[in-house]
Amino acid sequence: MAKKQEVYQYASLKDRFRVEWKIFALAYVFILIADNIGQIKIPVGKGMFILFPIFYAIILGVLSGPQVLKIVENKHVKAASKLVVVGICPFIAKLGITAGANIDVILDAGPALLLHGFGNLLGPLLALPIAILLGMKRESVGACHSINREYHMALVNNIYGPDSAEARGSLSIYIVGGMVGTIYFGLMASVIGMTGLFHPQALGMASGVGAGIMMASASASLCAIYPEWADTISTLASVGETMAGITGIYITMFLAIPMTDKLYKILEPKLSKFALKSKNEEETQV
Repeated sequence: MAKKQEVYQYASLKDRFRVEWKIFALAYVFILIADNIGQIKIPVGKGMFILFPIFYAIILGVLSGPQVLKIVENKHVKAASKLVVVGICPFIAKLGITAGANIDVILDAGPALLLHGFGNLLGPLLALPIAILLGMKRESVGACHSINREYHMALVNNIYGPDSAEARGSLSIYIVGGMVGTIYFGLMASVIGMTGLFHPQALGMASGVGAGIMMASASASLCAIYPEWADTISTLASVGETMAGITGIYITMFLAIPMTDKLYKILEPKLSKFALKSKNEEETQV
């Protein structure tokens, strides 16, 4: 018998708050705590990586979950997941406004800047086979098609639906990216910057991948390594970020998601026989 799908619909905002008040109360407390901690900068060689407030907020959210401190129940977690898309709607609107306001930047940009967003297509090619080998199913399409920031999640939710496996995969990488991505980008920028193989301008542009916190972490590390190029690195990182956000929507919509979906259908039958099995799958086979 199919499990009844939970629907979070209320007659009024008052009814919703009566049921989900704990989510909003905890979110407010976590924001206060994270904002008061602020950024923590940790030097690494000539560079540094930065812990942003979103990192602490996500950690607090994980600790309060039903698997750890059990402050919230599973029903609260499911209700909160429905609010993610609502929360990112202002960001999507801001992205559209930014696109219109910076159309002259796009038209005047050189080929490197215009093609900047296409570099993200390498991610699915590398990540998807690994995800399948780790035992992921359709979740891997949502998880591997991009770096899964706000507008990527909005597209996946719109195409596959908020209750889909693809949406769960996208949300999981969004959360993990918020915790690990900022540290990783800071370290990666420091390591690559210290090699001296690339010009600071190129590194600055490469920092803007469509995720503000990751861009800030990478560009801050580069500015510490190349203080004489600090203004240029910050400027190009911002322009790269803007371009990645503007062109990224269309690249994700028309190229990345269809390509990842097609690759999954090709690779999954071939790689699934070598994939790690979950406990449920092992018990089913037995």
